[in-house]
Amino acid sequence: MKLYSWNVNGIRAAEKKGFLDWLQKIQPDIMCVQETKAAVDQLSNSILTDHGYHAYFHSAERRGYSGVATFCKSKPLYVQEGLGIERYDREGRVLLTEHNDFLLYNIYFPNGQKNDERLQYKLDFYDDLLLIINEQVESGMNVVVTGDWNTAHHPIDLARPKDNIKNSGFMPIEREKLDIYVENGWVDTFRIFHPEPERYTWWTYRFGARDRNIGWRIDYFFVNSGFSGELINAEIHDEVMGSDHCPISLDLK
Repeated sequence: MKLYSWNVNGIRAAEKKGFLDWLQKIQPDIMCVQETKAAVDQLSNSILTDHGYHAYFHSAERRGYSGVATFCKSKPLYVQEGLGIERYDREGRVLLTEHNDFLLYNIYFPNGQKNDERLQYKLDFYDDLLLIINEQVESGMNVVVTGDWNTAHHPIDLARPKDNIKNSGFMPIEREKLDIYVENGWVDTFRIFHPEPERYTWWTYRFGARDRNIGWRIDYFFVNSGFSGELINAEIHDEVMGSDHCPISLDLK
């Protein structure tokens, strides 16, 4: 089974840039999209239905902001919009789909750059999500969490760690949250297969950063450790253009 995830930075813009052609070419079993920036009534039938996938959307109350979408070849056993926590769910950040062997969380994690309040909101989101997914693993489920996590975990995960230690996305208090996930048995799948540096998933549009590969790895597939034996490969597809992020993928047995 092949899973993909991509922050497309606007699904309507991505459609104009060939997103659906790319989707038909790679044919993933599940495609998770973040930062759709659209309500369902703003989307064309080509995005909603005309692609051979079961498509699900969770949009923010504020139009043109946030939002996630999950495209599934096989109809999920269950679909849930949000975490069931209103302060997060009104921003359209989470889609949960249940499949035969696992639960899949497609998440656009909050960005903490705006101010201290938004940073705390981001940190709270990490904490509240962890409680939920830990409980599901304890109940016997396998869980995959993917999306734009908005934090580079280790110095290897961004081009200029020393310059960004005080910037949201690489602050110690944010990175510590990912440490806690790992301590709780959550596995960063990409690093199982790729210990090498200079592999990034996001580049600012400024300063020719992508051409120079001055980037950050902030998009992940995490799984509970008990599910790691089902992994075949994880990859970053930095050759795919159309957003300030690139797609990532996870292959399962």
